[in-house]
Amino acid sequence: MQSTAAVGTHWTVRVLFGVAAGVAIALVDNVWSGGEVSPIVIVALLLLATLAAGAIWGVGGWVSPLVTWACIPLAHVVKHLAGVPDTLHPDTYVSILLLAVFCLIVGAVGFGLGVLAHRITRAPSV
Repeated sequence: MQSTAAVGTHWTVRVLFGVAAGVAIALVDNVWSGGEVSPIVIVALLLLATLAAGAIWGVGGWVSPLVTWACIPLAHVVKHLAGVPDTLHPDTYVSILLLAVFCLIVGAVGFGLGVLAHRITRAPSV
């Protein structure tokens, strides 16, 4: 049985990993090259980050991809509320919602593949 401090540390690391990955992806999406980065790059980064979380922590790392995912649409909401021009066209709440749904699906696929990798690498050999 793990102590409460150890469990809290695990959650902190997982949340911080998610924040770091999500902020990095949002920065690439919104700042790097003036925000003119191919969506394929963002999808690849999201897949890699969520896959890594699943591969490292298995199902118990679910909070990390969730935090990573939330950073992407949240960055667009903040830009929309601040009136800052966005690369998302049309720059509407509906577009941001569709982006959020798409990113959630991509993140879930990445996390699922990571969890699968986690289970395969930790399966007992026969």
